[in-house]
Amino acid sequence: MTNNNLSPTNRRVPRSQKLTPNEQAIIDNIRIPALKHLFIKIWRMKLRLQFTGWLQYMPPAFITVVFFLFAALVRLFGFMQAANLINFVGFILLALVIFDLVTVKFRLRFPERLPQRNDTRGLFDLMRVRHSCRSFQTRQLTSADYNELMESVRLHSEAPTIGSAPIRFEYIAAPITVWPTVNATEFLVAIASKEYNRLAVIDVGRSLQKIVMDATRMGLGTCWIGPGADQSSIVQHLGDRFNPKEDHIICVCAIGYESRYIPLFLRIFNAQLHRRLPLSSLFFTDVHFREPLAVDAYPFDQFGRSYEICQWAPSSYNGQTTRCVAVTKQKGGNEDAPHLVRFDFYAATASRYYAAVAVGIWCANWEMGCAALGINGRFAVLSAAERDIHDEKMLPQLPGYDVSWVLDEDLKGQSYKK
Repeated sequence: MTNNNLSPTNRRVPRSQKLTPNEQAIIDNIRIPALKHLFIKIWRMKLRLQFTGWLQYMPPAFITVVFFLFAALVRLFGFMQAANLINFVGFILLALVIFDLVTVKFRLRFPERLPQRNDTRGLFDLMRVRHSCRSFQTRQLTSADYNELMESVRLHSEAPTIGSAPIRFEYIAAPITVWPTVNATEFLVAIASKEYNRLAVIDVGRSLQKIVMDATRMGLGTCWIGPGADQSSIVQHLGDRFNPKEDHIICVCAIGYESRYIPLFLRIFNAQLHRRLPLSSLFFTDVHFREPLAVDAYPFDQFGRSYEICQWAPSSYNGQTTRCVAVTKQKGGNEDAPHLVRFDFYAATASRYYAAVAVGIWCANWEMGCAALGINGRFAVLSAAERDIHDEKMLPQLPGYDVSWVLDEDLKGQSYKK
């Protein structure tokens, strides 16, 4: 999930420290050279803190110092009670920072229990339970959990893919520094060919999401990681399992037992990311993305919570870059009885990796949701003509089409209940 479209400014940065797309976009919009230079310096400092494992603790520490300085300033003006109150808040923040450092950074903590499995949960509830794990316990997977996880990796690696290019997942156990997750020591590394193949990237997202859901059922915590992983360290730990001339790391997934010891900053970080666009901004009925899909109306309502689990699918920095268009055809001249044909999946940004992985995750969730509901279908990459699009120039450049889920059966003939 690295960005290979580097501007001249980005090429001045060491190869191991590439800008993320968001950071590159900010730099490209800065017209004053001095400000651009300042941003790059701040960004490099952020990277040093990030890959030494200190960045998660710096924002609360900085805010604590600001509180104490502000309290001193207020005290100079004679507002003693206000200064004492501000100092009190500062000491609370200081205590939290120290607690986080002791229990998380230096791992001095009480032992934690293994989490419970989720075998009794249905698919849709299981997907809603799954969340990005930001802090892991210090223990490694038990032999039983490791073997079950590797069996899931084997099954989904051997399953049919949308594209034809090979993908694979390698397991490594090493204390690799990643952002923003802390204390992660076990990872699945998604690898595809170095030559870019978009369907392979989509297949990575689709297959790895199915592995992630198996891990969630086991009670394991998971966290998708893209630009927040130190890829040079990952390559080093992969050893001869990675060929830099032929292989490319698409993304990494941290896996382990979730810890209740979570730094304050990551708690706030999680709260900010725990938001989703409404379904009306994700599902549509036209290729111009102007008409929201009425998910509660027939025949679309038969897909139930499949819409919801796509809405809550993970994506890089919660970007929610995937869109979907439901395609219907009229049958027998009856305009009141739409014949549902397929669902087309689109990427809303030009990102070659982030957006493609997100499409793959949606494909996995949609496929599993439909299977749980007993609705059969298959994925296919359709040409513009097959999608009844006769002039692609009339369509917006973005979102861009990726893949379709074609129904095997005519839902129009099924019984319909309010």
